[in-house]
Amino acid sequence: MPENDLGHATQYSYELFTRQADTVFVAGQIPKIAADRILLPGRCGAEHDLRSARDSAALAARQALHWIDAACAHDEGVDRILRLTVYVALTEDFAEMSEVADAASQVFIDRHGPRGRHARSVIGVRRLPRNAPVLVEATAALRRIAPA
Repeated sequence: MPENDLGHATQYSYELFTRQADTVFVAGQIPKIAADRILLPGRCGAEHDLRSARDSAALAARQALHWIDAACAHDEGVDRILRLTVYVALTEDFAEMSEVADAASQVFIDRHGPRGRHARSVIGVRRLPRNAPVLVEATAALRRIAPA
């Protein structure tokens, strides 16, 4: 079972990422701090304010980056982050979905600069797996890195 940098692995019948040619598709990442523990469970607008929701989105984005890196061979790197989809579990009156997703987007931009900018969708939902406040999916294009 593969593990990420925090020692978390999936126990389910799916891959954490798949690769087709030079494109990597990362499964939805929730903000886990242990294999069976969410950073802060609950919905935005109830258990989460904007700040804690953004923290959760940033953690899920860092986990997605880990799996993109794991998909790279030793002579490859990220050419471009192509797309993010950010799902936000929220109450009816929570209207700051885009601001939550901005925290995830910023992680990719901070890491990859202009190549980290991406197309994005933000989707509000009633619940997410394991009562997570956010889930981040990512797609990236890879490229060969010239030897130094």
